Amino acid sequence: MKIPYGLSNFKKVITEGFVYVDKTAYIAALEADGQYHFLLRPRRFGKSLFISALEYYYDVKHQADFDAIFSQLHIGQHPTPTRSSYQVLFMEFSGIATDSAESVERSFTHKVDVALKSTLERYAYPAAAITSVDKSYSSYEKMEAFFSAARGQKIFLLIDEYDHFANSMLADDPKLFQSVMGKGGFVRSFYETIKAATQRGTVDRLFITGVTPLMLDSMTSGFNIARNLSLHRDFNAAMGFTQTEVAALIQPLVETCQLDTNVLLDDMAHWYNGYRFHPKATETLYNANMVLYFLDNFRLEECAYPEQMLDENIASDYRKIMALFGIGDREANYQVLDELVTTGTVKAQQQRKFELDKNFSRDDFISLLAYMGFVTISGNTLTQTVFAIPNHVIRELYFHYFKVELERRNQISIPNQSLTQAIEMLALQDDIQPLMDEMQRVLQVLSNCDFMKMDEKHIKTLLLTLLYHSPVYFIQSEREMNHRYPDILLLERSPYAVPHQHLIELKYAKKSEGVKGWDAKREEGITQVQGYLSVPEIAALPKLSAWVVLTDSEQLDVVKIQ
Repeated sequence: MKIPYGLSNFKKVITEGFVYVDKTAYIAALEADGQYHFLLRPRRFGKSLFISALEYYYDVKHQADFDAIFSQLHIGQHPTPTRSSYQVLFMEFSGIATDSAESVERSFTHKVDVALKSTLERYAYPAAAITSVDKSYSSYEKMEAFFSAARGQKIFLLIDEYDHFANSMLADDPKLFQSVMGKGGFVRSFYETIKAATQRGTVDRLFITGVTPLMLDSMTSGFNIARNLSLHRDFNAAMGFTQTEVAALIQPLVETCQLDTNVLLDDMAHWYNGYRFHPKATETLYNANMVLYFLDNFRLEECAYPEQMLDENIASDYRKIMALFGIGDREANYQVLDELVTTGTVKAQQQRKFELDKNFSRDDFISLLAYMGFVTISGNTLTQTVFAIPNHVIRELYFHYFKVELERRNQISIPNQSLTQAIEMLALQDDIQPLMDEMQRVLQVLSNCDFMKMDEKHIKTLLLTLLYHSPVYFIQSEREMNHRYPDILLLERSPYAVPHQHLIELKYAKKSEGVKGWDAKREEGITQVQGYLSVPEIAALPKLSAWVVLTDSEQLDVVKIQ
């Protein structure tokens, strides 16, 4: 298979034989819904490839290539009357400097200038039109010059990464965000010219992608024409991959390596699946680029998974977005983080609109996390939406971030090298003591501060934070196994071959209950672990060691059961 990982040119993907999951049926669905649309999705979800498909489908300049590109796809076999009938203006706003208001405007204007002049050249507009754009100073003046030249034409305007620079500003400098995005700012003026062009009929269709609605909401009064389809049930699967689509993608690996389809699907689902953008959506989605990364890096000669299950480029994208945890009340946001890593879910009233000049509430913050892909819709209560961590990739990123916050808030250092060595000792020599030494050292610091309520859930969160430092194990917390829920399972994962897997049960003994309480908790833990070991699914795990870890937040004791 030719895997289009990192490719966003639709024509190249189709005509050069790359694997493509056909999403073109959504082109007709967009037409049926209206003319002007926003569709927001988390980073690396396939937005740029989708917008490229729109460009090749609608651009009159690509009419001669239509059959070569689309004949084998759904929209090619069911074309709409508007195919190959537009002049397409494409813009994207990634890579904009955000050092100051001046640099943002200068970089933004340059992007606009390049897009407008290349479009005028492509459709052979008179030289005077290009000169008019060139001599215009601001981005909105350049847009006005372009639309004046294009009067009488039908323009399809495509904007990709509309909020990329805005999210960076908001994370790094909220005041800069407000000055750029607020009333009278150049961005609002830019979109006001687009709105005016739709009213005159020059911009006949509009499609914009990005990650969050924060920038859209900041300029609503200047640009209120587009429908936001991001939380619309009918467009839940417009980007990202369904289970059926992933099953088709992995079939060549299954056949070549004689793999069990269900096992491979289950593993990939744990890592990459879980996104839902409407409470009543019938299925969850895989992050498209994460799946393509897995396929592109699957080691076919060994039939082994990639050493790193997440591309570092994707991880760095998400780490940058995690800076948005600083928006609003950082302490309240931290409590949301604590709740997520401790329980796996949070509840909130889902917000479709954000007003950053007013109070940024807990509901706002959790809804923002959902747009970014850090949580996803998992259900509803009577008045609230239940949000959960979508998959193992995001859970791992949370725990890495939690470790950073743990160190920052308590002015401690948890040495990475010591943790790596401790987990390798556990994996290679069945020696849990070095890991327990690291845990006890951190516990002794935390027990003297108000950082966390010391209970069983938080002790488990601390241990998971340490374990997530290493990629050696696939970590499962409270996985349901025959109606039993072991605290932590450390399971071997390809390509790491280790001689020991582990089951760890944690028990917290209150100091006020003394020796009797300590002994009772120890026996309770031993009984639970023995019960887990009787479960066939657990008993069948090879090379399994089972442990009870007992603490009162200062003392720490370990009992090996198997």
